[in-house]
This record gives sequence, structure tokens and C-alpha cells, in this order.
Amino acid sequence: MSADSYLLIQQARILQTDGEFLLGDVLVRGGAIVQIDREISPPESHHCEIIDATGLTLLPGVIDPQVHFREPGLEHKEDLFTATCACAAGGVTSFLEMPNTRPITSNQAALDDKLARAAQKCLVNYGFFIGATGKNLADILAATPTPGIKIFMGSMKGDLLVDTDELLEPIFANGSRLIAVHAEDQERISQRRQEFAGCTDPAIHSTIQDKQAALLATQRALRLSKKYQRRLHILHLSTGVEANLLRQDKPSWVTAEVTPQHLLLNTSAYETIGTLAQMNPPLRDPEDNEILWQALLDGVIDFIATDHAPHTLAEKAEAYPNSPSGMPGVQTSLPLMLTQAMQGRCTVAQVAHWMSAAPAKGYGIANKGAIAPGYDADLVLVDLNSYHPVLAENMLTKCGWSPFEGWNLTGWPVVTIVGGQVVYNRGKINTEVRGQALQVW
Repeated sequence: MSADSYLLIQQARILQTDGEFLLGDVLVRGGAIVQIDREISPPESHHCEIIDATGLTLLPGVIDPQVHFREPGLEHKEDLFTATCACAAGGVTSFLEMPNTRPITSNQAALDDKLARAAQKCLVNYGFFIGATGKNLADILAATPTPGIKIFMGSMKGDLLVDTDELLEPIFANGSRLIAVHAEDQERISQRRQEFAGCTDPAIHSTIQDKQAALLATQRALRLSKKYQRRLHILHLSTGVEANLLRQDKPSWVTAEVTPQHLLLNTSAYETIGTLAQMNPPLRDPEDNEILWQALLDGVIDFIATDHAPHTLAEKAEAYPNSPSGMPGVQTSLPLMLTQAMQGRCTVAQVAHWMSAAPAKGYGIANKGAIAPGYDADLVLVDLNSYHPVLAENMLTKCGWSPFEGWNLTGWPVVTIVGGQVVYNRGKINTEVRGQALQVW
């Protein structure tokens, strides 16, 4: 958006930074919010695009801090363009992407390649993690720009598996960059796989990669974080025992996230959708749903991420354990959570905090995550007055399916704005819009 371009959103129900709503207008200039008031007249001397937001609620754009967009190397599942089309339709205006592509993002050259691809293809704002291998300490300390170091403590093969203290300790001991961990204990998982070898029921996945595997890894990461006072983020927390651990022992420099899947789905999903319910860490028991919800409401869990990890339906149709783990999520996460708010489980303001303000704070992303003068105009207008089902044919992710197929949701995005530019408008994607590289710590 040029410095002289204006956008005026009129008669929206605007979520303010204090959690209250204002029925009014928002004026955007040059990609930033310049004025919020009950009524704003369009500037007379400049062209101004006007959006009639009557009946709609204006929220800060979602920042999804954990996605797998598969490019480069696995573009048959997803690519940066298709993924960010799904982001736009889901109200996700920024994302942080993981390093398990082909090649893996483990050095500056690989990071530069992703950034160059994103500049050409991404319709929303972007950032890319650098992946630890246990052998690339200099690379993960020097690579820039990146939101942090990703460590796969389990559920990974090849160079990105970093599963022993010998490999982990130097990473925690050196530098100050945020460390984000996939916390599952690989040794326990390997033992359990041998124990249950030959079982093809996908429900066994939650038994093999059990709660104890998650707890052991989270305990190890916390121990190392406390030893070195190192900024730690625990990705996709999945169990009640981990949440209870953090409730008792969570240093101020530690944050955690949860996915909508781990809040809303549980092991009963295997009966209805089979391998489509398979993810890492796995779905847990109904009691874990409840404990995770309470931890989120109490601030023990800081924010929400989707762990968007698409696979083709053909791949998912393979018999377990050959079926891959992962499911798409960027297009449905906001309406899923807003539906929970409308059902009284939480408030709309809490959803915006968990999905926008808190990720921005956690990763030090300036001028994003709120609707206020001076903030970037990354915004989403949602309809909280009607319900529509999740339908595979409406999913813009290349994999073309959702584990929430048929769920009747409200809060679907109507208009999504990235940097003051309308990227999604009532079902239509503006493929000319490009996001920007996120500036993080």
C-alpha cells in the first residue's frame, strides 16, 4: 500500500485494546491505522477505498505462530501461495513457518531461499524458523531474520531430530534467541512403537506417542531452560499433565501454545475420521481437552497456533503406521474459536488475545496484534450473526480437506486486510497482494 493510499472501514463493531467494542470507523493510510472514531469522513483530497462493515465485527488479523507450508520440496501437499490463500480466507494475516521442508531450513542459505520465495508468493506476512540439527550451532545463532530456533525433541527422523542432552545442552547454553520445542520423548516413542508393532488401528497412535512421552520432553526442556535462563516456547501443548506441570512450574520467560485440535478434538475422533485425526503430538482424552481449556483461560497457556500440516487424502488413506501425521488448520482456526466464544466458553476479546496480541508479544512482533493508531492494518472483519458448515470444497489449502468437515461455525471472515490491502473479500482472493517479512526479536 502506497504512503498516500487510504482505506476507510465504516460502521464496524471494533474490538478495542481494552477488550470493549466500539461501533465506528477505522481509517488506514499507507498500511497503518491512523484514526479510530465513531464516524470518520473520507479524506477529500485523496482516493479512499471504503468498506461497508455494517453488521460485522473488526478484529486484529490472526498471527499463526506454527505452520508447515511444505515449500520447498513437498509442494504436492501445499505451497506458499496456496497456503496463504487459505490464510487470507481464514483471517490469518501473519504466520511463522517451521523448518522441516526439503531441504531443511538449517542455515542462512536455506532461510534466504524461503524468504525469497515468500516475497514472490505470500499473500500475508511471514517468518521462518531456523531448525536445529545438533550440529549447526553456528548457523542457528547467526541466521537472520528468524523468530527463533526450532527443536524437534521427538516425532522426527533425520537431521532435525535432536533428542539427547548431549545435543540439546549446547543449544540452550549458547546465545539468547528464542527456542521453540516439539516436546515428545523420542526414546519412549521408539520403545512404544516396538511394543505395538503390527497394529494398524490409527487410534493406537495416541497410545504409542502417549502422555508420558510428552511430559518427559517438556520436563527436560523446562530443566534446560531454567538452567540457562533461556527463552523457551513449548509448541502445541497436548496433555493435561503438561498443563498442570506448567501451572506449578512456569518461569516468566517460558510460554506455551495449544491448537484448536487439542482443545476441540480427542481420541474419539479416530472412530469417525480415522487417520485424518492423526497428528503429532496426538489427540488426547476428553479430560485433557478440559484441562487445556482451563489452562488457556487462566493464562497458563499463552496463545493458539494451528500446526497447519497438510497431507494429501491419498497419503492419509495409507494404513497406519504408514499414514502421515498432520492436518490443515489456517482457514478454520478463527471461526472454530469464535464459535466457542459465541457458545460462552470464552469471550471474543479472549480469542483475539490468544490469536493476535499474545503471539505478537511472545515473538516480539512490533505493531501487530491490536487495533490502535500506529499499528499495522492487518485486520479481519468477521460475521458473528450467521453459521456455515466447514466444507471441503471451500478449503483453499492444496490438500483440500479439514478434520472439522461438517462442523457448523460462526465468525467466518468476510474481509481480510494485510498491510492496508484487501486480500480477501466475500469469497474472492486478491492474488496481487503480497505480505512482508515479519520483524521479530
